[in-house]
Amino acid sequence: MASGVTVNDEVIRVFNDMKVRKSSTQEEVRKRKKAVLFCLSEDRKKIIVEEGKQILVGDIGETVDDPYGCFVKLLPPNDCRYALYDATYETKESKKEDLVFIFWAPESAPLKSKMIYASSKDAIKKKFTGIKHEWQVNGLDDIQDRRTLAEKLGGNVVVSLEGKPL
Repeated sequence: MASGVTVNDEVIRVFNDMKVRKSSTQEEVRKRKKAVLFCLSEDRKKIIVEEGKQILVGDIGETVDDPYGCFVKLLPPNDCRYALYDATYETKESKKEDLVFIFWAPESAPLKSKMIYASSKDAIKKKFTGIKHEWQVNGLDDIQDRRTLAEKLGGNVVVSLEGKPL
């Protein structure tokens, strides 16, 4: 069931910026988003970039020690969100970077919110072409342990996530 919710152009721009890794200056790399949250607009008609809910690559090592832990803290405990997380990980063979689309729908979110986010998910997913990993998360227990994300990315072949061994 579609909800009739549309996706704001800024959301698509953010996705394209995160997806395309063109060779860029150090400054441009620092401004690249590591993680970003998307929410519904006040009138619940559009999916928009949530103001102030992002982590930039340049923040890592300065204001952010653990990007994954910091990302988990951005998620609201009692409402739904969509998120993109740019995961950096290693398998036994190679280093990889993949975008993960996350649908955050905690048990404690209001039923109406869960319903509209669930029925609007396809609208945003259609705009995010080429996403390999999708993850629906229903509570902090599902997302706090970085090993759960590592499993989503590559099962038991992932040996480190964000430079930290698992």
